Amino acid sequence: MAFSSKMRLITLVLGIACLVSLIEGRDHLIGGKPDAWKVPSSSDSESLNKWASKNRFVIGDNLVWKYDSKKDSVLQVTREAYLTCNTTNPIAEHKNDETKVVLDKAGPHYFISGLKDNCDKGEKIIVVVITPRSKPSGTGISPALAPSSPAPESGAETPAVPPTSNAAGVKGGLMGVVGVLAWFVFM
Repeated sequence: MAFSSKMRLITLVLGIACLVSLIEGRDHLIGGKPDAWKVPSSSDSESLNKWASKNRFVIGDNLVWKYDSKKDSVLQVTREAYLTCNTTNPIAEHKNDETKVVLDKAGPHYFISGLKDNCDKGEKIIVVVITPRSKPSGTGISPALAPSSPAPESGAETPAVPPTSNAAGVKGGLMGVVGVLAWFVFM
């Protein structure tokens, strides 16, 4: 009987660990490299938005910036402030060498350099956050698209939401099945 109780406890702990790993967000280093938060060269003025459009961001993920806080900062702003590089009333202001922002809601998130001149030269990014939801047919997971908004007037487009994978959902489902089977085997 003691063996069965111990195995139930182990199965429960493993099941909880699997759930926590699915809930925990991923870190996304802005631009994919430590020195990406800077004024882009003229040839790749949209490089940060190109990078953002090729990545999948979901609620709970983290954006990470690495930069010299003596020379720059990160502002989270409204769409209007993004378009005009208005640095006066940000939603949030970050001034440390490594900034981590938790993506806590679906939709577009706008970030600009704290230096207006840098923002005017293209140091800004739009990140579109999705939230998984079940398809009506119940055949899998599909992303809930961010609320649509008109294209920016300045010629810059909001990045498209990239295709997603339901690998995490499959992994979680398999771990759940393994947990249930282990429960019955060791009961």
